[in-house]
Amino acid sequence: MQKTQMQKTIKSIAGGVTAPRGFSAAGVAAGIKTGAKDVALLASDRPADAAGVFTANLVKAFPVLVSMRHLADGSAQAVVVNSGNANACNGPRGETDALAMTAETARLLGMSAEQVLVASTGVIGQPMPIDRVLEGIRRAAAELRPGGGAEAAAAIMTTDTILKEAAVTFELDGCPVTLGGMAKGSGMIHPNMATMLAFVTTDAAIAPAMLRQALRQAADRTFNMITVDGDTSTNDCILALANGAAGHPPIEAAGPAYADFCAALEEVCRTLAVAVARDGEGATKLLEVRVLGAATDADAALAAKAVAGSSLVKAAVFGADANWGRVLCAAGYSGAIFDPGTVDIYLGGIKVAENGGALPFDEQAAALTLEQKEVLFTIDFKQGSGQATAWGCDLTYDYVRINGSYRT
Repeated sequence: MQKTQMQKTIKSIAGGVTAPRGFSAAGVAAGIKTGAKDVALLASDRPADAAGVFTANLVKAFPVLVSMRHLADGSAQAVVVNSGNANACNGPRGETDALAMTAETARLLGMSAEQVLVASTGVIGQPMPIDRVLEGIRRAAAELRPGGGAEAAAAIMTTDTILKEAAVTFELDGCPVTLGGMAKGSGMIHPNMATMLAFVTTDAAIAPAMLRQALRQAADRTFNMITVDGDTSTNDCILALANGAAGHPPIEAAGPAYADFCAALEEVCRTLAVAVARDGEGATKLLEVRVLGAATDADAALAAKAVAGSSLVKAAVFGADANWGRVLCAAGYSGAIFDPGTVDIYLGGIKVAENGGALPFDEQAAALTLEQKEVLFTIDFKQGSGQATAWGCDLTYDYVRINGSYRT
């Protein structure tokens, strides 16, 4: 796909959530997990416009509920996160513990508790070791620094095997602007809003309503197009803070500046989302599914995500079996409207099906393509101009091993 002029001017940089001006972060080990960082703190040096997108699961963890309330005024200045415990399904104590995390963060940083957002990830239904968490928050507050993004990214990991960070620079109205992010996610990934946890910071100035709109759009095109195992978490959230430190005129309506901001936000979110799919629990391969020629973008998205999430497709990718029938089958039950008799399917550059039927192809070449670290299926419905891309991973023996003993 050819890049637009704006996409060409977006430059990737290092730094994650602390790349934008005015943000500091820290990550410490508080003993929630064994021998790993598990409490992260992210703060702006000034109040920021803020937005969030949260899990559509009816069962919502208490940090999700608290953050939703604290975002009612479209403003926040800090985020506190713990890993190792989801603080979900914990009764009244869960809300008390989530509020205690925001209150202690606010006390240490000199702001109101309503200016603090909270997120948790880990085992569901286990009481939060709140004394250890609060002590971790105190240590993290003492260690906040502008270069602390990587430590914070490490502290939000659970079964993740790699840090997930991204940052870009671009211009708004001739002013240099930076946008950064971090995410965690490896298992329990089938978002209906965003990834398991993701955090975005920017020194851009944008009104809360516009930030909410941009964040929802970016989530729909990136985080909502990944899947690892078909499970939508109780704790999914993506939180965004925009502190305006870049100094350009605020974005208050749709226009060129808003479009440029959305392009940069989507770039960061896509990088993080693909990293989550690549790091799926037990995964050995990244699976990308592109649907072209659909009647609508919505139809394309339904089909792409169904194929990427199909256990049979994922198992075939793991086994390097070019079983393209599973791809068409998954598209067929996705809810997308299309004519099965017009569908072409490609594995990498190899056409494996034409007009919904078998096509002779080199099985050995197809198997070699499936043995690569990145596997691409392209599905052309030949029905219109709708298109979408989804990302997933293969389904391996290790996925069962990891999740069969997650609590132990």
